[in-house]
Order: sequence, then C-alpha cells, then structure tokens
Amino acid sequence: MNTVDLQDRAQGALMGALIGDALGLGPHWYYDLEELRRDYGPWITGYTDPKPHRYHAGLKAGDLSQAGRILVLLLESLAEHGTYDEADFCRRLDTELFPYLDGTPANGPGGYTSQSIREAWRRRVQQKLPWGQTGGHADTTEAIERNLAIAVRFARDPARLARDVAANTLLTQADDTLVSMTVAYGAVLAMLVQGNRLDAKLSAKLMRLVKKGDLPFHAVTADNLQPPQPGDPDPPRAGRFASPDALLSPSYMATAAFDPDIRIEPAWKVSLVYGMPCAIYHQLPAAYYLAARFHDDFESAVLHAVNGGGQNQARAILTGALVGAQTGYSGIPKRFVDGLTDAARLCELTRKVAGQL
Repeated sequence: MNTVDLQDRAQGALMGALIGDALGLGPHWYYDLEELRRDYGPWITGYTDPKPHRYHAGLKAGDLSQAGRILVLLLESLAEHGTYDEADFCRRLDTELFPYLDGTPANGPGGYTSQSIREAWRRRVQQKLPWGQTGGHADTTEAIERNLAIAVRFARDPARLARDVAANTLLTQADDTLVSMTVAYGAVLAMLVQGNRLDAKLSAKLMRLVKKGDLPFHAVTADNLQPPQPGDPDPPRAGRFASPDALLSPSYMATAAFDPDIRIEPAWKVSLVYGMPCAIYHQLPAAYYLAARFHDDFESAVLHAVNGGGQNQARAILTGALVGAQTGYSGIPKRFVDGLTDAARLCELTRKVAGQL
C-alpha cells in the first residue's frame, strides 16, 4: 500500500487531472506527429500557447480547456455541498456554461466544445428537454474528465461512487458500455486514492468488490476467473452492467507495462499502440499503461501522454489523475502547479474536496 497520506493522494489525483488538461491545451489534436514536432519541438516539457487557428487559439499556456472548466464546476459544487448534488451541478451547467455555447465546435469557454457537450446543449437549450433526457451517443471520455472528481470524493464508498458517476455520465452520454467504462475508471482511481498501486493485482481487488455487490457489474466466473462448475447457480446481478471486463483491463495494461519482454519505447508511442483517436477504448488503455509504468514519476507519465499526439489532452487528464493518486500532490513537481492559471484557487479548491474524504 502507498504510504502517502490519503488526502495528499486525493488532491494529487484532482490536481493531476487539471495539470494534464492544461498541458494538452497547446498541442491538442495533432494527428500529424511531424507537424506537432515542427510546432513544438522534439519534446514538449511544459505548458504551451496554442498556435493560431488551432483548437484553443487565443488561450495562454497554463489555461484550462473547456473540459478543465467543467471539472472545476463539479469541484466547486462538491466543495460547496460536501457531496454530489446533481441539481446543483446541472444548475451550474445551465447558468455558467450553456449560455456561452452556440452548438458549434469552435466556440465557447476554453475555445472548443466537445461532441457530448454540444449534444447535451442542443437537447437542453434548443429542444427544452429536462436533464435526464440530454445524454447523447458520443463514445469519448468527457464524462470521465469531470467524473473523476466524484470518484475521488467517494473513493471510500464504491457503491456511492458507482451510482453517482453513472448518473452524472448519463447527463451527457447514454451509451451503456461507455457508462460502464466510465464507472470502471472511477473505481480504479478510487483504489489508487486508497493507496493501492495500479498493477497486475488491482483488477482482482475490484472483482472482490463486484462479488460483494459494491460495484454494479455482473460476474459469472469464480475467483481468479475460473469457470463456473456444473450445478452452480447463475449469480445474481450486482447491478446494471452486463460484464466486468472494464474492471479487468487495467491490470492487463499494467502487466504489459511491467513485463520486460514488452517494451514500448519511447513510451509516448503508446498512442500508436492503442490508438490516437478520441474514443474511450483508445484512451483508457494508454492512460492505464502510462500510469502503471510511471506510477512514481508524475512528470514522465503526463509528458509521455502529451507528446503522443492525437487526443493527447484527454490522455493527459486521465493519466494525470491516475498517477497523481499514486504520487500524491506532494509528488507533483512544483513547476506544474505554479504554471497553472489561477493556481492558488485551484489548489485550495482541490484541497477542500480532498479533505471531504
């Protein structure tokens, strides 16, 4: 178990995500790696200004994108109420985000609005639908990027974590498989905040929570994924998700990271192995791999996430939270904190939410 203090790990996860978001702001969505290197050099080492005519043009190094700003809205709600208050979070979206959107990608706070947020805006603002009927079918990681705050807040209550993360995800994304993968990421992050390491044993610990009924995944196999025996009854469903496979993936990525016969060199090429696009099934394996390989090295983890190109901002957010939970806030290099816009407020906000554990 990690000897870093619980609150330090919780704040490390939250600040790690915000740092990952800001690191990805400048070099976001370069699918041509030669173009990325021409614009930013052979190795990005910190915060950078977005280039003119790119996705976040007009913002400055250290600023948060819209994803980071939505995460802050959720953190502010958690800090104020001490728990997840869905009505309050939806009110904040209605009053502090949606009035500044027009349904197009290249608009709104942070310079770019992702597909799932655009779809929710259309249902909520143009179609006047109530929250709960606003989720679309984007297969991306926007829900994880904000829900990691709920995962940290309820890191010691997996059943509550699963319930609230699923409910919040459905506000913008309604695909059941995506919801299950989002809940699984939250459960992994919670285990790291508790002091576990992202390694080959973590998935077995998560499966024990499934068997106890704390995580709402269906599982047929016995311990160690052994097959059921003749005469065994069909186990009762612990919840809504048909398969626990999203909980098994992290340990396979960790096994690959630790296996001396499997080397991805340099590690940023994980984006080429698992895929550079935005979809959740590309993003999660890369984040799990980097967070396992660099479990005690925050800087290496997030910089390899960013230098891999493609949807590197999401990769850096997810990786930053996972590694920050392992190193703790105290293990994050000071320059990454100091370079954030409005760093003092963000530190105080994340400290307050972390203290709620």
